[in-house]
Amino acid sequence: MSEMETAAGPKQPSLGHEIVARINELAAISETPEHLARVFLTTEHRRAADLILSWMREAGMSAHLDAIGNVCGRYEGERPGLPALMLGSHYDTVRDAGRWDGPLGVLTAIACVADLNRRGKRLPFAIEIAGFADEEGVRFASTLLGSRAIAGTFDESVLATRDRQGISMRGALLAFGLDPDHIGKAARARRELSGYVELHIEQGPVLEEKGLPVGVVSAIAGATRLAANLTGMAGHAGTVPMPLRRDALAGAAECIVAIEAFCKTDEAGLVGTVGYITAMPGATNVIPGKVSFTMDIRSQSDMHRKRAVADIVRRIEAIARRRELALQIDVTHENRSVPCAPWLKAQIADAVAGEGFPVFELPSGAGHDGMAMVDVADIGMIFVRCRGGISHNPAEHVELADADTGARVLLRFVENFRPQAA
Repeated sequence: MSEMETAAGPKQPSLGHEIVARINELAAISETPEHLARVFLTTEHRRAADLILSWMREAGMSAHLDAIGNVCGRYEGERPGLPALMLGSHYDTVRDAGRWDGPLGVLTAIACVADLNRRGKRLPFAIEIAGFADEEGVRFASTLLGSRAIAGTFDESVLATRDRQGISMRGALLAFGLDPDHIGKAARARRELSGYVELHIEQGPVLEEKGLPVGVVSAIAGATRLAANLTGMAGHAGTVPMPLRRDALAGAAECIVAIEAFCKTDEAGLVGTVGYITAMPGATNVIPGKVSFTMDIRSQSDMHRKRAVADIVRRIEAIARRRELALQIDVTHENRSVPCAPWLKAQIADAVAGEGFPVFELPSGAGHDGMAMVDVADIGMIFVRCRGGISHNPAEHVELADADTGARVLLRFVENFRPQAA
């Protein structure tokens, strides 16, 4: 813990112990005890939902499961029916997951409401908490399902998609006890919400490098994903002279290095990743004749990202021409960047400063439910430091002191929240 954190110290009873205990209790709900996995519309989803609902009710909230499986709680304001500040995150996981990604935001929000309720404090607005059912998209390869339902942008065509066992999403919802024909009822109107704020682990190493427990998120980066196929000529590894080869794997290697070099020299925070590569025919003594690889390019500026993608594609095309390789590139995914609302950032910054910490802004390179929620409300985000920047991994970890600091910042923000004038 830094000198500043020690000096700041808790200014109220610790919320961190309760949050960490519940993080661990929720993490015990998993497909297997060895590898944490809590996937959409499974038995583990139901058990986790029931547990979170019980915690919401203990905190003084009315709570229910909506038509897509989101856990929804409401703490009324000074009078019933006021517009709500929505807090939340997701409670599904990837496979072999860490325990903090998603649940920290849900459980911290519940702890803050419980603190208000213990003090008998009502605010001039309601507080709603959403535990989103499926942010990760593990089962049906369609992300942000829960938040899209609340934002009113759920695409009903995904109900026909099937998991690896051949079960359709529609069938899984029915088996879970939900009615897929009522998903539209989960949607909220903009007039009902004063804003959406999510507390989340950073999933990166920046806060740790800066020695800060929390940060103010400036924007959620947009992403373009592409699939590239390079085709050359397979041949015998011992008989084709080097100058006569059309080696698709060597060409792909040059492309990958070019992508890395391009992104490393970018001064606007662009990141690029080649996450998957396969070579055919895949034999030790055969020159690869065909290679496929993926690209993931992200930036908090859509214009910058699109220009960068175009530049990267031009470089790959030049490499393919020089090496006499046929090239096909397809865009497989494109998601816009989502800026956090300046007025919410300012109030979050006030809460950070009020707890005695420097205000530091940083973008989110990972996607979050706010990317869907922005269609129905202005969004803001608070990042909490995670050890080593590790996420989507069993080694994912948040220190107790940082969990408590995140909770104190969120509680201060909520108690001083001022809705934007209409």
